Amino acid sequence: MYAISIREPGGPEVLRWAPRPDPEPGQGEVVIDIVAAAVNRADLLQRQGFYPPPPGVTTVPGLECSGRIAKVGKGVTQWQVGDEVCALLAGGGYAERVAVPAVQVLPAPKGVDLVTAAGLPEVTCTVWSNVVMLAGLAAGDTFLAHGGAGGIGTCAIQIGKALGATVAVTAGTPEGLAECARLGADITVNYREQDFVEVVKEATGGKGADVVLDNMGASYLARNIDVLAAGGRLVVIGMQGGRKAELDLSKLLAKRASVAATGLRGRPVDGPGSKAEVVADVRERLWPLVEEGKVTVVEHARVPMQEAGEAHRLLEAGGVVGKILLVRG
Repeated sequence: MYAISIREPGGPEVLRWAPRPDPEPGQGEVVIDIVAAAVNRADLLQRQGFYPPPPGVTTVPGLECSGRIAKVGKGVTQWQVGDEVCALLAGGGYAERVAVPAVQVLPAPKGVDLVTAAGLPEVTCTVWSNVVMLAGLAAGDTFLAHGGAGGIGTCAIQIGKALGATVAVTAGTPEGLAECARLGADITVNYREQDFVEVVKEATGGKGADVVLDNMGASYLARNIDVLAAGGRLVVIGMQGGRKAELDLSKLLAKRASVAATGLRGRPVDGPGSKAEVVADVRERLWPLVEEGKVTVVEHARVPMQEAGEAHRLLEAGGVVGKILLVRG
């Protein structure tokens, strides 16, 4: 088979389409004949040498894909050859085929194009596990999602609205803010021109946000605490704004608030807090919303998989709204 290899840490030019051994399914695994994959910011970090795959995981980038089951390993009873699926991966999506634990596979949602389905697993599992399973977002809450125009953000808006929350977002372009509003965001903040703490507090009568989903990390930590409502929950899923910051615990205590930081890629396959647990909950509670059209993939562009470097350039240039999909030719 062919897959994208990272020649050495560097820019998009280090990605090359090259032959690799065909994967075989291990115990409890399936092999997917990939139709499409999606680009995530974690892929850019891996290419740059800052986000290596977990031990034992392929060095081929790609955290989600869609396609058809090509082979079924021992112990797998829930999938059959030919099933149309999408999957949450620890790596290997930028390829013609990938082996993945069967518990990380989801059925391609009814009514969703199989290529489009490649943009669902990583974002839905990330948002759902953090915003719903961990932070407990519920109807009537105010939910602030940073990076509202990105893949995670566009998914978060739709999930928040489907659950009956008031959704606030930050984005840096008028086009991005317009798309957020189209998806249902009630409060939009241009972070280049406005202070999200002031805007959100004003819009909520001084209350603030019950749940904040943050991809920035250190640079936003203090203001995220400021914007939290009493009993608020901040979940940090990224470090685009740095790794270290000072935390004023007195503010957390006064608000009875909490801060959590989670990752998805490094979770165990099975057991408490595992990918299997997340995928099962997503399938049971979120997939019906996807099939009803309440949560969709916002596609920015489709790029041939062998031109993954161009997709990385596009994402790094900024202005991407939604997901970039890599499609096998």
